[in-house]
Amino acid sequence: MRYIRLHENIKVPVWKNVKYALTLVWKADKRLLLSYIFSYLIDNIFQHYIQSILFLKVLLTVIDSGGNFNEYFRDLLLFFAIALFTKLTTWIAAYVRQVSTKNVLKVLNNMVFEKATMLDVGQYENPEFYDKYQRATLIMSAGYFDIVCYDFANAVSGILSLVLVIGTVTAIDPEYLLFLVPTMLVFIIEIAKSKAVYKRDLEMTGNNRTKAYIQRTVFLKDFAKDMRTSNIFSVMMKRFDAAIKANIQILKSYGVALFVYSMISTLFSEFIPIIGTYAYAGYQFVKKNTMTISGFSVVVSAIATVREATMVVAESVDEMAQMALYFQNLRDFFEQETSIKDGDKTAGRFETLEFKNVTFKYPSAKKNALENVSFKINRGETVAVVGVNGAGKSTLVKLILRFYDVTDGEILYNGINIKEYTVDSLRNSFATVFQDYKNFAVSVFENVMCRECNEEDKRKAQKALEQAGVWDKVKSLANGGDTVLTREFDQDGAGLSGGENQKVSTARLFASEYEIAILDEPSSALDPIAEYKMYENLISATKEKTVIYISHRLSSAVLSDRVFVLGNGSILESGTHKELMASGGQYSEMFRLQASGYNREEGEENV
Repeated sequence: MRYIRLHENIKVPVWKNVKYALTLVWKADKRLLLSYIFSYLIDNIFQHYIQSILFLKVLLTVIDSGGNFNEYFRDLLLFFAIALFTKLTTWIAAYVRQVSTKNVLKVLNNMVFEKATMLDVGQYENPEFYDKYQRATLIMSAGYFDIVCYDFANAVSGILSLVLVIGTVTAIDPEYLLFLVPTMLVFIIEIAKSKAVYKRDLEMTGNNRTKAYIQRTVFLKDFAKDMRTSNIFSVMMKRFDAAIKANIQILKSYGVALFVYSMISTLFSEFIPIIGTYAYAGYQFVKKNTMTISGFSVVVSAIATVREATMVVAESVDEMAQMALYFQNLRDFFEQETSIKDGDKTAGRFETLEFKNVTFKYPSAKKNALENVSFKINRGETVAVVGVNGAGKSTLVKLILRFYDVTDGEILYNGINIKEYTVDSLRNSFATVFQDYKNFAVSVFENVMCRECNEEDKRKAQKALEQAGVWDKVKSLANGGDTVLTREFDQDGAGLSGGENQKVSTARLFASEYEIAILDEPSSALDPIAEYKMYENLISATKEKTVIYISHRLSSAVLSDRVFVLGNGSILESGTHKELMASGGQYSEMFRLQASGYNREEGEENV
């Protein structure tokens, strides 16, 4: 059984994947696999051979031959000593497994997390990626590494026990081996069953992801207010119920086949071997008188033991085959290639950034997000890219940072295509404040510096928070800058407002060493006064730096050297604020509309 064929063109290598799983465990912590093999080898041989066959045969032979009590007691003490050794070994191995399992999971989870962070950002917008990621993490959360080690140890020890027991049965009467032939068919049946179970679980992945998303959002603070002030909860519950009903239908569709597999497996593994053995042994003992009491007892016990050992091996091989299918998911995840490839150059001191006839379409989109965009930014310039929502502004950021690569055209950093630079050196040249900013459940200082902070880091973070205009709020918190954001993990944690959170996120820029700053909607959560103060601080902090403001609000445009107006993925206008206002185009109209909106707000506040 080298492969399991799932579909016409999909074959899963069983033993290759089992070897892959065991190799990962061995590299993470070899004690886990060794403890399983050592303990189950001793335990299975003791139960299936020493206790059920060898010791029984020795004692009954003593009785048949009229041996004395001293011999019987001596054998009993030997058996007790072996049993005690087996039990102690099992206890010690269980303790070792308890410790090593945690270490294996830690190492392997870190591998999954590291791989996830290396994949393209675009993958996170792909449902297929999330399915692969969920199936990869399921291997850890469901303890499949423990299972594959257990099954491997059980299979090895079961096979060795079978060899010993079958050798004993053959010495008594080789004809009894005929009753063991049906048990060999159990392997084939169990493999077919594991294939069906895997295909069933594979079909349920999408529904399980839907359920997990809804279960997660119900408990997240970000969604709590909307859940309680709208009818969205009922919509989510309908999706949740639909996912459950779909899973029930999938379970029903596989139910009959799995029941039939189980019945046939039971027939070949239990009824035929046991009934056949008892019937033939009884015939030899009663009718032919060719079987002694000890021989009869040993044969009956041996056949039952062979059945049990065979089932242990069959179930272990079956489960390993099933695990091989699941570990294929992990291999697929780890072997997934990124489309964003590293170049061999290091991005140095910034001089120019140029878009040359850039066109871009998202993988699942029907039309281009950008169409033939060209512009050039020089060192020391402050540039604003403005336009309505959906104009393609944030797409520019994603392309500059190589979250995606352009569909056509090229982006040049210092006159060289950005694909020729290493991704890390390119991204490290930019300090970026994203539109969908995120703060993490760590301290305020750590959120700003993005690392564990020493005293020098904290002083630097404090200055950055002052420049972002949020230090007065931060220092009022229970532990100042050491306060953890959110109370999810710390009862002394703090929840900040949307504007305060955005200022903390923006403080990262003030604390960074960078060649060029990109601010994508840096003031979306701020009121006009806070927005103006932030831009004042930004101008002061970014003197002699190159800055790109991306916004649908035009406060930044007034302060910029040049303005690009983006609409429907193309540059509609460009020039200084004064030039664009004088031209009376789309920028001028947008500016007047926003200015009148601010005037109305100011008038309402004065009423």
